[in-house]
Order: sequence, then structure tokens, then C-alpha cells
Amino acid sequence: MNITIIGRKCNPREDFRSRVEKRLQKVEKLFGEDALAKVTATVEKNYQSVEVTVNKGGMLFRAEERAENINDALDECVESLIRQIRKNKTRVEKKLRATAFEDFIASDIEEETEFDLIREKSVALKPQSVEEAILQMNLLGHKFYMFLNADTDLINVVYVRNDSGYGLIVPDYDA
Repeated sequence: MNITIIGRKCNPREDFRSRVEKRLQKVEKLFGEDALAKVTATVEKNYQSVEVTVNKGGMLFRAEERAENINDALDECVESLIRQIRKNKTRVEKKLRATAFEDFIASDIEEETEFDLIREKSVALKPQSVEEAILQMNLLGHKFYMFLNADTDLINVVYVRNDSGYGLIVPDYDA
């Protein structure tokens, strides 16, 4: 597995880097050596967070956890990734065509076999700037808002991040 470690507001030490490689060996068994993993460590005043994103064959798996200690955040993050994979074992296996899951995933977590789609909603898309979309999202009291970007003429999504900032999701047709 190709692992990239990034530090935000910190410079990850070598012992953290070796711990990342050791902890991600569990995940590497599932995805193989050609998977890409990006680990982002962030240090804030009151907490430290670790985000792990694994990319295998166009499928993305992502987990982010916070803790007082960066090593604890890493451990929780890897366990969260494994729970996600266990919960969606059948779909992930079909998508990746991997047999590694059979040996690895014996779990007490109930596999989700059907998605319970409760509601479908139509949205009228009108061209807006990102700033207008964020304002509209805040006025509605939503955590995310889909809109037609007036600058790019593409459908985008703005959302409220856990770190109290905003995010923008744009389509990537080259992926």
C-alpha cells in the first residue's frame, strides 16, 4: 500500500509514521499493495485528529477521528474504517472483486444488506455563486446544500465541516 502522511499544524514524527504503517497493515490485507492511503494528522488546541482516506479502484473509504492523543485518534480511525468495510462487506467485495474479505471479516457487526431510502426530494437548481449557496444553506439551517455553480455551470455541494469551516464538493469527471 502506498501511504502518504501529511501534517497540518504539525510535523508528524517518525514514531507516528511507523505506527501508521503498522496499523494500516490490517487494511492493506483487504486492498492489496496497489491501494493508495492518505493520512492527514492535525493538531488543534484541545484535540488532535487523524483522517485516513483509502483509494482502491476508484472506491474511496474515509474515516476521521479526534482524540487527546494522536495515536489514539489513529487507532480509532483505523477501527472506524474496518467497521465501514464490515458493514458493507458484500457491496465492497462485488465492487473490488476481492476474496481477502472472507478471511478477514468475521464480525459481530450486522451487515447492511438493504438501504432504507425514506424520502426522495426534487431540487430546483438555479445558478448561484459559492457565497450565495453558503448563505442559502445557512438560512435554511441545513448542513449541506446542492446548487448549480454560476462560474463553472456544474452541480456543486457546499457543506459545514466539523472544524466549523465550509467545504465545497465539485465533480471530477477525470476520476
